[in-house]
Amino acid sequence: MSPYSTDPPGHPTAGPLDGVRVVELAGIGPGPFAAMLLADLGADVVRVDRPGPPPLGGDPAHDVTNRNKRSVLVDLKSPEGPPTVRALAARAEILVEGYRPGVAERLGVGPDDCMAANPALVYGRMTGWGQRGPLASLAGHDIGYIATAGALSMIGAPDGQPVVPANLLGDYAGGSLYLTTGVLAALLTARATGRGQVVDTAIVDGTAHLTAMFWGMLAEGTWQDARGRNLLDGGCPYYGVYETADGCWMAVGALEPQFYAVFVSLLGLHDEDLPDRADPRNWPGLRAVFTARFKTATRAEWTALFEGTDACVAPVLSLRDAAGHPHLTARGTYTEAYGITQPAPAPRFSDTPGTLRLPPAVPGAHTRDVARDWDVPELLKDHR
Repeated sequence: MSPYSTDPPGHPTAGPLDGVRVVELAGIGPGPFAAMLLADLGADVVRVDRPGPPPLGGDPAHDVTNRNKRSVLVDLKSPEGPPTVRALAARAEILVEGYRPGVAERLGVGPDDCMAANPALVYGRMTGWGQRGPLASLAGHDIGYIATAGALSMIGAPDGQPVVPANLLGDYAGGSLYLTTGVLAALLTARATGRGQVVDTAIVDGTAHLTAMFWGMLAEGTWQDARGRNLLDGGCPYYGVYETADGCWMAVGALEPQFYAVFVSLLGLHDEDLPDRADPRNWPGLRAVFTARFKTATRAEWTALFEGTDACVAPVLSLRDAAGHPHLTARGTYTEAYGITQPAPAPRFSDTPGTLRLPPAVPGAHTRDVARDWDVPELLKDHR
């Protein structure tokens, strides 16, 4: 890991979202990550935390998804709570919430309530099932959403169970990134027209959207609707993972013929002695050959052999190992800020880089500052 971020804490340059005010109604999972992304890019994100312990426990000072934010404490079940949130919304351009459908309305901070005082407000809603549909009111988690959207069925060996990809695919890819894209697109419209709108972000929708390419391949007959039998799902022997002599793993992505030739050569094999890779009937045989070959050396030995070539082979690294990889170190992909090793902001901007301005927000730590900066004296009613 590089001790220096490409955009270190305290970087004086404003990010591309500098000046954008965002209200985040505290939740878990995809909502906080989306708000973190907006904050990394320079937005002034005020997280509205509720009194009491965090919903998942843990130390808020180590919750990296709350970096670059400021936190205020508001009890939405008190008489003063909803008007305070509406006052914040009146001074913001974006609000994001992750309640079940109807909850924000019952609390008095739904779209109609908040947009009555600010017609240009972009109201971002983050749920698993969406705001309508037979399952909309039910509880759920990432694993159920990606299962329902068809994505979980695609991951894993053909003769094994589906493999859970942490909560990266549903919560963050299908949820957070779609919420962020949606609210920023709506913000462009709001600035042009003066009219805000509701952005209904559902993890099932976003995850389904991520499978667009495979629907095209299904239609043309080049993708089987079955796990571990296709070019990109581990079914192909030159696009998969192989165990090494020391029990570690190497990832192989030698799809194109020219890269495959380099891969085979560095394995110490000869392409003319191998079965035709284009015929899936030969894949089991090729896999057996590659499996045996990778078992003859350690991950470090294979890494030394393949790194710096176009074989498209890489070691499978743990999180801690990844932070020390030379390429990621050179780019400052990981950094240490405020005593925590963490990913640096992404993507990169040539003139307005994202920054790590603030450590993870401890609930309520910025109530007075936000009351002053946003001119919301209502925040101080319970803090005098």
